[in-house]
Amino acid sequence: MVMKNTRSKYDKEFKLMAVELLNTGMTSTDVGRELGIGHDSAQKWKHQLSSEGITSFPGNGKRSLTVEQREIIELKRKLRDSELERDILKK
Repeated sequence: MVMKNTRSKYDKEFKLMAVELLNTGMTSTDVGRELGIGHDSAQKWKHQLSSEGITSFPGNGKRSLTVEQREIIELKRKLRDSELERDILKK
């Protein structure tokens, strides 16, 4: 019998709950056993939350952008469009 490897997906609330359990003093092994996850996952989520704050766990592999990051992307797009327009008008 061949078993198919499937990757488990956990929503943001589940990850926050796991981190909260770690913050109450439970060990990552206990949290993993309690929630049915690997202890390394709980530790990784805790580190991610501490380093990225509210933008962590955006879902679907897409990073949440801060307001400043979105503004930078928009300004770069506008600059690129303006430069293209300028180059066309030069010719």
